[in-house]
Amino acid sequence: MPPGNRNRLAGEASPYLQQHASNPVDWYPWGDEALAKARSDDKPILLSIGYSACHWCHVMERESFENDDIARQMNEGFVSVKVDREERPDLDHIYQVVVQLMGRSGGWPLTVFLTPEQRPFFGGTYFPPVDRHGMPSFPTILRAVLDAYRAKRADVELHAQEPISSSDAARSSSPGSTSATAGSARVRSFRTQCAST
Repeated sequence: MPPGNRNRLAGEASPYLQQHASNPVDWYPWGDEALAKARSDDKPILLSIGYSACHWCHVMERESFENDDIARQMNEGFVSVKVDREERPDLDHIYQVVVQLMGRSGGWPLTVFLTPEQRPFFGGTYFPPVDRHGMPSFPTILRAVLDAYRAKRADVELHAQEPISSSDAARSSSPGSTSATAGSARVRSFRTQCAST
């Protein structure tokens, strides 16, 4: 992380991203630096999308992103990227569709795990800091995703979706779309495997 206990978001124009600049998470803004880091370190990308007025975004920040133990888990296993949906509505639209194809409801904060080649393979929205009401905790999700990425890499690569553009996302989200049906089935199958680890 850059010196001064502030991460790479400190220099961003977005007030939402600046709110996360003092998190112990080694956040990157979306861009070439983060994508190159994921490829060079062979780490999955943890993409978190939110916005300033989002209640659950602030809850997840307080519960997880400001937690030193969870931040350490994120920093050691992932290249963590924070996106302001109001600054990048194109990325938000794409990954909302991706998470819906995975059989989950969309919303914010949006949490998506990608291969270093930007192929999404697992996602959701808010995750609590501890297991709660049948919902797995964020640390549990981080461990399961990283274990799958390391020990079941072939499955991850098989079930990951190709990077998609905004126009592809619009087509895939239309009812009866062949790509939506096929992609959804593949990813739901992998989600079941990942959740069972």
